[in-house]
Amino acid sequence: MKKTLVLIAAMAMLTACNEKPKNIFLQEWDTPYGTAPFSQITTDQYMPAFKAGIEEQKANIEAIVKNLDAPTFENTIVPYENASPILDKVQGVFFNLSESDSTPEMQAIEEEVLPLITEASNEIMMNEDLFARVKAVYENQEGLTREQQMVVKKIYEGFERNGVGLAPEAKKRFAEINTRLATLSQKFGQNLLAENNAFKDATGITVSEYYDFMGSCEDRDKRKAVFEAYSSRGNHADEHDNNAIVLETLKLRAEMAELLGYPNFAAYQLSNKMAGNPETVDNFLQPIMDAAMRSAKAQMKEMEKMAGHKIEAWDYSYYAEKLRAQKYALDESQTKPYFQADSVLKGVFTAAEKIYGLHFEEVTGEVEVYQPTVHAYKITDADGSLIGIFYRDYFVRPTKRGGAWMNNFREQEAGVRPIIVNVCNFPAPGIDPTEPQPSLLTIDNVQTAFHEFGHALHGFLSQCNYVTVSGTNVARDFVEMFSQFNENFAFVPEILANYANNWETGEPIPAALVEKVRKALKFNQGFMTGELCAASILDMKWHELSSAQLAQIDGAQGVRDFETKVCKEMGLIDEIIPRYRTTYFNHIMGSGYSAGYYGYLWSEVLAVDAWEKFVADGIFNKETATAFRKTFLERGGSEEPMVLYKQFRGAEPDPSALMRARGLE
Repeated sequence: MKKTLVLIAAMAMLTACNEKPKNIFLQEWDTPYGTAPFSQITTDQYMPAFKAGIEEQKANIEAIVKNLDAPTFENTIVPYENASPILDKVQGVFFNLSESDSTPEMQAIEEEVLPLITEASNEIMMNEDLFARVKAVYENQEGLTREQQMVVKKIYEGFERNGVGLAPEAKKRFAEINTRLATLSQKFGQNLLAENNAFKDATGITVSEYYDFMGSCEDRDKRKAVFEAYSSRGNHADEHDNNAIVLETLKLRAEMAELLGYPNFAAYQLSNKMAGNPETVDNFLQPIMDAAMRSAKAQMKEMEKMAGHKIEAWDYSYYAEKLRAQKYALDESQTKPYFQADSVLKGVFTAAEKIYGLHFEEVTGEVEVYQPTVHAYKITDADGSLIGIFYRDYFVRPTKRGGAWMNNFREQEAGVRPIIVNVCNFPAPGIDPTEPQPSLLTIDNVQTAFHEFGHALHGFLSQCNYVTVSGTNVARDFVEMFSQFNENFAFVPEILANYANNWETGEPIPAALVEKVRKALKFNQGFMTGELCAASILDMKWHELSSAQLAQIDGAQGVRDFETKVCKEMGLIDEIIPRYRTTYFNHIMGSGYSAGYYGYLWSEVLAVDAWEKFVADGIFNKETATAFRKTFLERGGSEEPMVLYKQFRGAEPDPSALMRARGLE
């Protein structure tokens, strides 16, 4: 009997040992501040968690629909907002990591899961019974706060814009398009990641180092080879070619818009943005392009005189840097020693401390991180209350997609503080222990660090009650205002004094060098504004095409021909190409900026105009900073953007502010 009991116990222990650990996404996280327990997450947990989350969401939506009480904000909108806690948790982790650590395993999961969550979303957005309840609340908003009204408006419009009012066959087609577009977007991004890694293998530099290289490489043939490799990404007629994906995506978007009664996808996208319609955007962009090209042509004459030959596209940045050195006695080798990545982050934090009264404490060790080079920080307000948890993921790695971005692991809502990450592709520090080399940043890198933390501040300082309108959940042509506004603090002398020290000697950056940097910021704006504006116009022109017009564009050559035609019509000179050409334009093919890339320039008008008030009042004027925080950063999308802007500025923004800031008057 004793032996039998021992055997039974041993078998029980063996069974327990062979059991898989519980799925961490299906448990409460007993972690500091509710942060993700990354060490306990394994890739095999994602799919079961996604499926469980989808089932939970379905059950919660069904409960709303079956509620026999008259629809109200509390019994319809609030449970709709809170319908997917498991899905929110797993998506918050998975899609952040799939962008910053896109391993083949993560890519395979993404391929499997995207159709599932898109189908689940389609079912919800086309649920007529659910929409009937939302519509009832929308049509009777008596007693609702302004924030609640904006929540209802956004949810109601979301149903309409996702096909709930279509006939059955059109609904079915709309859902099919949505699902296919999700797959195409994911494939575009995977192709681009592979192309970016191939570019590094072929050239020895990363995509993020491209502009720095083109401005400093003396070998003209090498510059040409690197330019051609960079500008042809996704356009090699191989397994990573993006032309077919681009055309299918554009055709499906046009069809989607036409199903909803819009002439093209741009008209659909802009109908709920600040700009309102494609004509407004086109009329906004073309004068900027004209001014940029006037400036670029004038500068090119000076560069050709210096070079002694015709300037080609692969020469522009190189001779622009030489001209900048001549005009301002400045090159990046002078400034980089003062802009070490960790010190720049200190500057980012210093600006937030001085302007908003925030405090920062590193908690890596207490809070788990998902990569060894990632750092975590607790942010508190002046009164000691928690603002949120911030992850800094600054350095390039092969599994990280290109560019820089802010994202949420958890969004702010009533009683919940956000968890936010800034991801960049700055050069990694040297790893030789005998000769440690820190990550030294270019002026553009420094601006990027401040830019992305501007987005983070928008998320952190939010004081909304509902996720639908909290933080950065605002119109695309409004959201970039706050990131671009924050860039202004990068080279303010009082901020520089707290972070810009030579990494070897500890000496502060000389005032004379700071002045050179500030003056040089307006240099080469013909090129910089031109390539940005060209990408914005290219985005618009692609999305202003109807299905019938897109049907006339055939294959990769058709894509190239259309791009060439658009660039010629906008007046872009041959020596400059759009910042993103079509086959590597991830903003519009994979990141939600389709018919919206203009938003960077549109938002910059708001940002510059707001900054002029700060300058006039005194940059560190507490009253102005408090008004900016309370009017914009705390309120998210709880009011219409222009209403908020007028509250802060007392008038609509001055369109000429952009030209003044960029020196293009």
